Amino acid sequence: MVLKGHTNSVHQLCWDPTHPEYLATASADKTVRIWDTRSAKSTHTLKTSGANLNIAWSPDGGHIAVGNKLDHLTIIDTRKFETMKTIKFAFEVNEIAWSKDLTFLFLTTGRGGVEVMSWPSLERTCTLHAHTANCYCVKFSPSGEYFAVGSADALVSLWDVEDLACLRTFSRLQFPIRTVSFTHDSKMIASASEDLSIDVALVETGELVSQIKCNAAINTMAWHPQNHWLAFAEAEKDKYAKDAGNITLYQLPSQ
Repeated sequence: MVLKGHTNSVHQLCWDPTHPEYLATASADKTVRIWDTRSAKSTHTLKTSGANLNIAWSPDGGHIAVGNKLDHLTIIDTRKFETMKTIKFAFEVNEIAWSKDLTFLFLTTGRGGVEVMSWPSLERTCTLHAHTANCYCVKFSPSGEYFAVGSADALVSLWDVEDLACLRTFSRLQFPIRTVSFTHDSKMIASASEDLSIDVALVETGELVSQIKCNAAINTMAWHPQNHWLAFAEAEKDKYAKDAGNITLYQLPSQ
């Protein structure tokens, strides 16, 4: 299946947590599209103020948050598929994530921190000074106990959701962290960058579980919702290469 309609690069996508047939895409063409994968058609197209970089769907399926190159955060009401609110930030805003209980919206920033905003008021609650460099990515564990932040300082920090306290860091990679992902059971975390390997560690101890070899920088990855299978996409070293654009599915050996 190929979903066609955007007129520029698609930078990020996410699934509707409550209706697995729906997919949302954020594109540099200044639009967000909602797709029904049963028909491979776009059901809604919403215009935004700039080239879109990041997108997240709330755990209850009711809202989508989109961030663009102008550092605008746009909230979309998925019941009406209308823009509910747009906020302009005076600093670089990167990845977006809701807490599992829908209490907070977390934004990683170019100032080395994580902005914690109350939901749905979108009032700034606090700033977590997480890293010494740009924070690129943030993910919550399926259990709701933890969230992880990946930074340009080549570190992944693991945080306790309730206390908003950093528990430990993972430091085996050498380049800026582009993407992180928890396994479905929240026992392991994968992190990746421009290193030619993906680091898989135990959440509780930081102990290395596996280093998955790859051929190029990793842009995005996600664990399967029921198995220890990791899907990841490598950056294109050569657009004419025969494996350009491929997605790899890796099965973690039984421990």
